[in-house]
Amino acid sequence: MLEPSSYAFRNEDKSILTIDSIGWQMISSTEYSFRGEERPDCGHVIFQYTLSGQGFIEYENQVHDLPKETGFLVKVPSQHRYYYNGQKEPWEIIWLNLRGDEANRIWDYVIGLDVPILRQDSDSPLIQGFWRLMEKIAVEKITDKYTLSALAYEWMLLLVRTCREQSKEISVTSSTIIEKAKKFMREHYPSELTLDILSEHCGINKHHLCRLFQKAEQTSPLAYLRDRRMEAAIALLRTTDTPIHEIGRLCGFDSPSYFGKIFREYMSMTPKEYRMKILEFPYSAIYYE
Repeated sequence: MLEPSSYAFRNEDKSILTIDSIGWQMISSTEYSFRGEERPDCGHVIFQYTLSGQGFIEYENQVHDLPKETGFLVKVPSQHRYYYNGQKEPWEIIWLNLRGDEANRIWDYVIGLDVPILRQDSDSPLIQGFWRLMEKIAVEKITDKYTLSALAYEWMLLLVRTCREQSKEISVTSSTIIEKAKKFMREHYPSELTLDILSEHCGINKHHLCRLFQKAEQTSPLAYLRDRRMEAAIALLRTTDTPIHEIGRLCGFDSPSYFGKIFREYMSMTPKEYRMKILEFPYSAIYYE
């Protein structure tokens, strides 16, 4: 069973993502205060998250509260200070300190999304991923730097996904609408689908649907639909002997010429050329997610 504890790892390998330290801690002293310009451990990146109580962080000339289920991302060195202010309740935190070129690259990316402050439920994938990582170290006693690097990278991918989603600021209702639209297109891509049909299925105005979809997916609904049709067509070309003109029809393309035009845009060759080039393109499927 996990309990408050912390672990540190020391090696000089900067070629891989490495864990410097990880921990779960109760803070009750106002001496807990760290300035990003003064720390000796330069080149590190830090994730810290509040389980209970409250702390504070000064970041870009603003003070942010760090109550329960709030965390932050910072680099060392940088201009910031996080601290405990001596409230009645101790500040209970978890943290992960990482280093290496890859850690800094990913941190630059997620901070660039304007997400220095994270608000995550305790049962979110990101926080549950932290606990899995903590358990590997505290309970299973894993210390091999390559194994830890792989585990840390898995957590970092959760972080990237979380920050991308937070930066979109998509509400729960909007996310439900988008998923409903995507599911409908995946299931009905062979049919003649229009924005009017799709928006009617989702129960919203088609212009609003397009705005939501663009913000959440960085593409349009019709482009998403075209991707699904192409995925299906590529799979049929590679795994069946169905005539090419029939494949186009089965996958929702209006005409053989239009199918050929779109196929060339995606694959820089005709459907016939793709079918013949099995050695160069042996894939049973190609996905455009």
